Amino acid sequence: MMPGVRPLRHQVLDLRQLIREIPDFPKPGILFRDICPLLRDPEAWAEVMRQLEELCSALRPDLIVGIESRGFIVGMALSTSSSIGFVPVRKPGKLPGDVLSVDYALEYGSDRLEIQANALQGGQRVLIIDDLLATGGTAKATADLVSKAGGVPIGFGFVIELCALGGRRHLPDQVPVRSLISYD
Repeated sequence: MMPGVRPLRHQVLDLRQLIREIPDFPKPGILFRDICPLLRDPEAWAEVMRQLEELCSALRPDLIVGIESRGFIVGMALSTSSSIGFVPVRKPGKLPGDVLSVDYALEYGSDRLEIQANALQGGQRVLIIDDLLATGGTAKATADLVSKAGGVPIGFGFVIELCALGGRRHLPDQVPVRSLISYD
């Protein structure tokens, strides 16, 4: 071992201990689950990657799709560690060239997601990654967008799931969902 380099712990870490709870953010009544402390801890982040790599090994995707914006952090890290290509799904007007889009309902109003029109082809198997599963609207819209672009959603991976909001029930039944931390 190199001097001054700590070895990674080999036991499973309690990742929940590194999620900060911020009441009334971004608006009153919301309890925000902040992953920034988790991102700052290299041992914990390595554990997140280890667990998501297990999902990749089981599902064997051709590509990873990350949802803007924290899904980029998680998805790109997983893409790199698993040697799998990465495709971003973004809010409108952020991607160059021709794009495909899907509109989806929010609690109050609607939103849109986009993917580059040439990002997926020929039925590529896609693992969809984000930091959080809440109501499921964004994840479902991303799965719809992947299908529209010619890919096949084969799984979802999340760092956190807010189970009480029921997001999982909006995702396709036959597609596996893995959340590393669940809150009731």
